[in-house]
Amino acid sequence: MRLIILGAPGSGKGTACAVLKDTYGLAHISTGDIFRENIKNGTPLGQEAKTYIDAGALVPDSVTIRMVEDRLTKDDCSKGFILDGFPRTIAQAEALDEILSKKDEAIDAVISVVTDDELIMDRVTTRRVCPSCGASYNVKYMPPKVEGKCDACGADIIQRSDDTAETVQKRLDTYYENTKPLIDFYAGRGLIVEGNNNVDPDQCISEIKSGLEARGLN
Repeated sequence: MRLIILGAPGSGKGTACAVLKDTYGLAHISTGDIFRENIKNGTPLGQEAKTYIDAGALVPDSVTIRMVEDRLTKDDCSKGFILDGFPRTIAQAEALDEILSKKDEAIDAVISVVTDDELIMDRVTTRRVCPSCGASYNVKYMPPKVEGKCDACGADIIQRSDDTAETVQKRLDTYYENTKPLIDFYAGRGLIVEGNNNVDPDQCISEIKSGLEARGLN
């Protein structure tokens, strides 16, 4: 099973991705992880990417695409994979088609985790983290036992700078600007499987699984 997962920041995409990965035994391919691994290991691609990152520039598509292509050759991808964070543009989607066609493969389904913007804003802006041990909380949905204090280590919990309403809105605007054409691209091929995460993550996962099964994927 070869999947792509799409979802706005704070939509619950990460949770859905983790469940699907474990359920179907898929390799989880995150572009963030690929970048970090290549840079850490000092690979030629990692060194090339680092020059752009160090200069504060975006890593070109050509480098990202080559990293993804290299990752797809690894043994753990032989039983299937779920791409997370790639493709982000139509150009990247077309490049992925070319990569897979070389192996007589194709994407089987594109999962879209759907969550209302208002709910995303509410979930993310009420999120808090412990700067000491990394534990995470939500003051509305999963508060610590003592207000403002980490259950695990007692440190003061904080709101991350990128969890403010202004930053979340910017991230949502960027996501929709880049991803709406991508969803339309894959919808035209009949590949979109939606999971609604407005109510319950379990319901979202159930909808996704049903959509995959309807396509003969299990």
